[in-house]
Amino acid sequence: MPEPAVTLRRVHDPPAARRPGETRVLVDAVWPRGLRRADVDADLWPRTLGPSADLRKWFGHRPERWDEFRRRYREELREPERTRLLDELAAMVRRGPVTLLYGARDRAHNQAVVIVQALDDRLT
Repeated sequence: MPEPAVTLRRVHDPPAARRPGETRVLVDAVWPRGLRRADVDADLWPRTLGPSADLRKWFGHRPERWDEFRRRYREELREPERTRLLDELAAMVRRGPVTLLYGARDRAHNQAVVIVQALDDRLT
């Protein structure tokens, strides 16, 4: 079975070996707490791709708000700058493996999960 083109990894986890040709993209709008730039093995940090400050604060990583967060964030991803960044990410995925890095503790309810869904829409 082939490796997935897009993988998710929490930046606070122990470093993982890079896959050949892999691009690592930090998808948080703010720098992850407690980490120095040298601690985060990211090739890119497109800050404006992350959710808006208002949406992040409203969500507060509360799972009961997940469905609404996902809806609102998908709406934000339709904004021109974010659409351009998603198109660039999709192009990277077509060229080789991409790992989306995020700082949230919750692995199932975070913006990287939504970004993967948006990328899947573009790539299928």
